[in-house]
Amino acid sequence: MFEALTERDRRVLQAIITDYIQTAQPVGSRIVSKKYKMGLSPATIRNVMADLEELGFLIQPHTSAGRVPTDKAYRFFVDTILSMRRLNLEEKGNIEKGLLLERDPDINEVMKRASHLLSLLSKQTGVVLAPRFGSKIFKHIEFIKLRDRRILVIIVSRTGEVQNKVIQADEEMSQDEMDKYSRYLSEIMGGLSLVEAKQKIVEEMKKEKVIFDKLMYRALQLSQKALEDEGEGDLFIEGKTNIMQSPEFADMDKMRGLLEAFEEKTKIVKLLDKALSAQGIQIFIGAENELHEMINCSIVAAPYSRENYTLGTLGVIGPTRMDYSNIIPVVDYTARIVGQILGNID
Repeated sequence: MFEALTERDRRVLQAIITDYIQTAQPVGSRIVSKKYKMGLSPATIRNVMADLEELGFLIQPHTSAGRVPTDKAYRFFVDTILSMRRLNLEEKGNIEKGLLLERDPDINEVMKRASHLLSLLSKQTGVVLAPRFGSKIFKHIEFIKLRDRRILVIIVSRTGEVQNKVIQADEEMSQDEMDKYSRYLSEIMGGLSLVEAKQKIVEEMKKEKVIFDKLMYRALQLSQKALEDEGEGDLFIEGKTNIMQSPEFADMDKMRGLLEAFEEKTKIVKLLDKALSAQGIQIFIGAENELHEMINCSIVAAPYSRENYTLGTLGVIGPTRMDYSNIIPVVDYTARIVGQILGNID
């Protein structure tokens, strides 16, 4: 994708992207020549810019204007040129202080603080996808017999959170049988997250002894139904107005579309879900995020984990010309600290 670029092309493109991130104004050859002192004449730079435009890295908004980077240019910048800034000890300390609570931390409070902190430090919009119930550590499951083969399932996490659901059994069962299932499942699933418990159940069902033990097999079948469809995690958004102050959203239609995307949280959740299974920072630039309302935005996201198990995702939403060099390390470190804090809650 980027093989055709010479070292000179790269230097000119980097200068244009850097300048556009700072000013939000189309960048002309004279600015590049004077400001970035490359030892190239404005005429030479103009020729390079024309080549870059032909390759899809730049566009010219108006005939007499300078050039503006495209999504392809930002992707090139992030993947091959960007020099990542390291947070100093004071910055790391501020993130830790902003997230740590004096008393026993509440998960929702940690999520709220994290989204606020991301917004504050990035000067953009901070988003945090809270852990789904399936990431909670399992403590107890209970089955209560209802009419017409329906069963009320009560799942309790180690922190006392409760999830209730009604499932349909394939055959008639007595309350005494279901009490036995509850005791058996609570024993084999204890200390695991509900997602890990699902995997454990699949493994148990493959064992030969289960095939010959009707109690165990029916209990495992019932638990599979009980643990289906854990639902979405809560989404915390802070600093919506920050992004609206960017020149890119001076247009009312663009602003309205972005606000609608923020209100329809399911779309943001789907984007953040993409980073759940990834390792480290994920960056979705412009059209890569697949939301028309956010075509002028980028998302820098990272999963936060406990003991190598991913709990959720957090990140920053900003214009495609956001300051990636400063925002990426903030997102990365915040994700690490949030994971550590949540690891101590459960």
